[in-house]
Amino acid sequence: MTIEYFAIGTSIISILFALILRSSMKKEPEGDEKMREIAEAIREGSRAFLKRQFKSVFIVGAVIAAALWYFLGNLIVLGFAVGALASSLAAFLGMQTAVMANVRVTEAAKTGLSRAFSLAFRGGSVTGFLVVGLGLLVVAGFWLWARDLAALVGVGFGGSLISVFSRLGGGIYTKAADVGADLVGKTEAGIPEDDPRNPAVIADNVGDNVGDCAGMAADLFETYAVTLIAGMLLGGSVFAGADAATLLPLILGALAIWASIIGFFFVRISDSSKIMLGLYKGLAAAGILSAAGFYWAIQKLVAKPGEAEFGGMFANIIKIPGSPIWYFFSALVGLIVVLGIVLITEYYTSKKFRPVKSIAESSKSGHGTNIIMGLAMSLESTALPAVLIAFAAYLAYYFAGLYGVALSAVSMLSMAGIIVAIDSFGPITDNAGGIAEMAGLPKNVREVTDLLDAVGNTTKAVTKGYAIASAGLAAMVLFSAYASDLLLKNISAVFELSDPLVITGLFLGAALPYVFGSLAMKSVGKSAGAVVLEVRRQFKEIPGIMQGTAKPDYARAVDIVTRAALREMILPAILPIFVTIIVGFFLGPQALGGLLIGVIITGFFMAISMTSGGAAWDNAKKFIEEGNYGGKGSDAHKAAVTGDTVGDPYKDTAGPAINPMIKVVNIVALLLVQFL
Repeated sequence: MTIEYFAIGTSIISILFALILRSSMKKEPEGDEKMREIAEAIREGSRAFLKRQFKSVFIVGAVIAAALWYFLGNLIVLGFAVGALASSLAAFLGMQTAVMANVRVTEAAKTGLSRAFSLAFRGGSVTGFLVVGLGLLVVAGFWLWARDLAALVGVGFGGSLISVFSRLGGGIYTKAADVGADLVGKTEAGIPEDDPRNPAVIADNVGDNVGDCAGMAADLFETYAVTLIAGMLLGGSVFAGADAATLLPLILGALAIWASIIGFFFVRISDSSKIMLGLYKGLAAAGILSAAGFYWAIQKLVAKPGEAEFGGMFANIIKIPGSPIWYFFSALVGLIVVLGIVLITEYYTSKKFRPVKSIAESSKSGHGTNIIMGLAMSLESTALPAVLIAFAAYLAYYFAGLYGVALSAVSMLSMAGIIVAIDSFGPITDNAGGIAEMAGLPKNVREVTDLLDAVGNTTKAVTKGYAIASAGLAAMVLFSAYASDLLLKNISAVFELSDPLVITGLFLGAALPYVFGSLAMKSVGKSAGAVVLEVRRQFKEIPGIMQGTAKPDYARAVDIVTRAALREMILPAILPIFVTIIVGFFLGPQALGGLLIGVIITGFFMAISMTSGGAAWDNAKKFIEEGNYGGKGSDAHKAAVTGDTVGDPYKDTAGPAINPMIKVVNIVALLLVQFL
């Protein structure tokens, strides 16, 4: 069996495993009629948004595909279409799974924590294994068919484009609805979160799915696929003729899927204080088993000093020259980064530790001090991830050169299946709590969903940290591929700080994430403003809403936020593409290299700061709601709600969207090389 067929077979197993989990979950009870009615409203709103979003993206994609066909040929266009369709499918299936699981988790919460936890993780795992299965299938299948590394860049571009739109569109939607609902419902009307009297409450729950499920699924599908492609590109460039270097990323991805499937069965909890530990059991098992698999694969595909370049299990493959242990150490670095980024992100976003408690305590003295402390923690949260990624890249390079950095990135992303499962657990439990509140279920049910939701907030933040850190490593590999491609074209790939073009590119690249983040934040503000006006209108014009005798017009709020989100996502999504093209054509390859470096550095810091800071603000609010510093309704709680409102577009729109934006810029640069 060849490596390509093993990878394709494994990807099919991953997809089948996800479908089996989905089928078993579908058989679970959905609760009473009111619960099913609420769940159906969320489901319809989510589908309607994605349908309209895909229509908008199709127009942009068609224009880009036409340009690619004219300038780069049929194979690149086909790759672009395959990547875009697969990323769209990952987003759609991720959202479909979440809106099917939420009401079932609510019903399971009636019987206790353990059952609800198990069902929520099963729902998240469907998305996780679909994402990695689709990613590996597309990359391995397209490579087997085309045997063209340049065409694989088209696959990565298609996936990245859809990822940016999904992250932006879903992120703008979810935070516009959330902020609009909170500002009028909590702050002005004084009603609880997820109160059925709030006209924006269905839109808020829809947002959890289109942002945190569809957006994250497309994001990590794209990151996973692009990292595999970047590793294959660099392997083919560094070890020309040694096809094992091109194929090693595929077998590492396949082995990690098997490890993650086994790790799934390790996830379980014993009591309410160890929910996060229960999830980490599965992650740890998957990591240890992946490391063992990586060691075996590298031993088989690297020719030890004095060993023939052919022979062994993969007899027809030209092996990678060098010592296997050093390549294994590089791969091990990637797995250690997963552990490190998970622990660092949990420290900055969990209610158990200093950063969140500091923000909560600062809320006692007012709104301003809450904002100041939240910003301080968001800035502080960038230091440890930066140190981790810097030393990881250095060690991987020390062990095995540029290809070692590529292996560490592939190793890190190979864990995406179990990581996405843990992430999707978050929006499912968030929706479950919303359904429990809107359906008026007993207090003991809401207590179970609140426990799961609090952990879900941390898992969403942890996954965003993982996605951003992996994007940083992947972008380094893409930059190395860009430099290698320049050398193949006999263009200098040395980017000197004394060169004014490099400096110009650096400044433009460093500015791009700030402008992109600003546009995303303003988009949330404009869209949220439309929601605020609509919710106020309904409170004023529909008598009986506050008394519970009249039903709000949920569909109207859903439609308003959908149109606003789709309108606002276009400009920030296409900006990075145009800037990269303009710099490449008008300033040349040196300036473009500087642009890539600038985008990678400031994009990484901004994304980490926004996602960790926003999650810390959110959990500080929840910490107070548990009864600390006066509990719900206190002055500290009001200040914490303000902080959470500021943090929402930070953590769920601008921050996560920077992640695919970094890779879009790098992939467009790769496509431009032959024109420079």
